[in-house]
Amino acid sequence: MQPLIDHARSFRKQSADRPEEFARLAEGQSPQVLFITCSDSRVVPALITGARPGELFELRTAGNIVPPHTSSHPTSEAATIEYAVEVLGVTDVVVCGHSHCGAVGALVRGDDLTAVPAVRDWLVHSTPRPDGAVEDPTVTEAVQNHVLTQLLRLRSYPCVERRLTDGQLRLHGWFYEVHTGSVLAHDVPSDSFEAL
Repeated sequence: MQPLIDHARSFRKQSADRPEEFARLAEGQSPQVLFITCSDSRVVPALITGARPGELFELRTAGNIVPPHTSSHPTSEAATIEYAVEVLGVTDVVVCGHSHCGAVGALVRGDDLTAVPAVRDWLVHSTPRPDGAVEDPTVTEAVQNHVLTQLLRLRSYPCVERRLTDGQLRLHGWFYEVHTGSVLAHDVPSDSFEAL
């Protein structure tokens, strides 16, 4: 914890050297991108994209899962998506999965998750079970299929569907390789993930 505290102290000093930049942030936010990714500590959206404060609106969930839209039981994920699309007016949504994903790996392997019932019940939202080789520790194919499923799920949100229909929103599927730092993006015409 101490290194994090030390960095927070030095960050405060660095921000004092750039008062205009931080003063602009106090005026509000206008990110162009909603970045949906896993809560895995190895996935750092600002590091991957080079985004500065105020440029990404982030939604991080175990397994980068977008739960099914339902108006009867609002979720924090639905509220984040709705706020990004309707209030902030983001023009792009990225769903970014990653290699070595514990959540998707557990699903592919059929791990017994009875000791972590909240995790087990959350992962039900990822159904159908992602396809992919059980013996592949990177779970690449399974995660990429999972990303595509979450993109389809996003389309069930009325605000997303409306903005897509109006041509005001674009959806992107990304796959981040933890072990190489590479980012692949889903190419619709070839239905494959290609290097950015």
